[in-house]
Amino acid sequence: MKEHYYFDNAATSWPKPEAVYQYMDQFFRSHGVNPGRSGHALAVEAETMIVQTRRLLGQFFGFSGDPQRVVFTQNATDSLNICLLGLIDTGDHAVITRLEHNSVLRPLNHMERDAGVSVTRLRGDGYGYIDPEDVRKAITDQTAVVVVNHASNVLGALQDIEEIGKVVAGTNAVFVVDTCQTAGVVPIDMDKCNIDVLVFTGHKGLFGPMGMGGMIVREGVNIRPTKTGGTGVDSIAEFQPEEYPFRLEAGTVSIPGIAGLNAAQRWFAELGSQLIGNNANAPVSHQEATGAALTHIHRQEIAVTHQLIEAFAALPGVTIYGPRGNRPRVATFTINIGGLPAEQASAMMDADHGVCVRAGLHCAPLVHQDYGTLKRNGSIRFAPGFFTDKEDTELALEAVTELAQYEAAR
Repeated sequence: MKEHYYFDNAATSWPKPEAVYQYMDQFFRSHGVNPGRSGHALAVEAETMIVQTRRLLGQFFGFSGDPQRVVFTQNATDSLNICLLGLIDTGDHAVITRLEHNSVLRPLNHMERDAGVSVTRLRGDGYGYIDPEDVRKAITDQTAVVVVNHASNVLGALQDIEEIGKVVAGTNAVFVVDTCQTAGVVPIDMDKCNIDVLVFTGHKGLFGPMGMGGMIVREGVNIRPTKTGGTGVDSIAEFQPEEYPFRLEAGTVSIPGIAGLNAAQRWFAELGSQLIGNNANAPVSHQEATGAALTHIHRQEIAVTHQLIEAFAALPGVTIYGPRGNRPRVATFTINIGGLPAEQASAMMDADHGVCVRAGLHCAPLVHQDYGTLKRNGSIRFAPGFFTDKEDTELALEAVTELAQYEAAR
């Protein structure tokens, strides 16, 4: 038996592919120097790996533009702050959803209070889906950005960003998509979906380490630098360079973090090539190979999710939030068990069964407000991942069944 049965992949994926651990260690040991600052061979080789990673991520997300517009940051919260603060001016209007994470809510709350920015917060339907027509109606001549969480980290509802992108493309607003719950889980085509700024984090579905994130900025979208400093290029300039990625990358980037993303990208491509049955006479692109891998990963994760939801729905007193049936979703979903506080239920599952879930508000308070779970301080989140196996699933079922029976008997 395992010591832990992990269902917290919406917070951080774990474990990572073994190739990620190995390459991060190997590259940091052999090339752990400052890239782009020196002309010696080690620095050049480190920079080469970074350039390759930008290119791989651009292809992975269906971005046909200059790979230099793939910008590395500390995490998605860092990216979203840079993006929002660098695009919105006093008096501007922003359209977001009530499904957003605090990494969107809080910056805009501050700007609304302190900088005269107006914010429209769109409500989803009963299952967490945003109607593209509501987005159309909300956009005004003053709208600077439209921000959409591709998938809710509470409900798992997967938004139709292609249709929303068509709506925003006909306006002057910048379309920003938060892919924290979908990058590495479902295929995303940035060009096809008319995404202007795609924000990603490294430590979830992309199988990279914590402290690593970034964004891809379409040509024609110029975000004002909110952090300035050393870039290793044009040091005589008094101000931050205009060109990407230096425009938004101040200071030394994370060599170990980028190496982790690099290794994960190659792992996705290898998995996809195996699934396609690729051979030397029929090469496929990185986007095609990784797309096949993501389709396989998503299908596997959703199968586990449906199994858990169906079993939980049959238990007395268990409430399940979010989409049901075959509606578009990711593997994340939340529940409550009778009147049992979410934190207590989570602690009991961990202590008695080694089942790792997350209880609380999940940094998305408006979702819980809309679903009536705010007053009970949230819900219990299950997020199976690619490495979730039969034993994990059986223990999760056992843990929730035991708690439901305990609660029913009280």
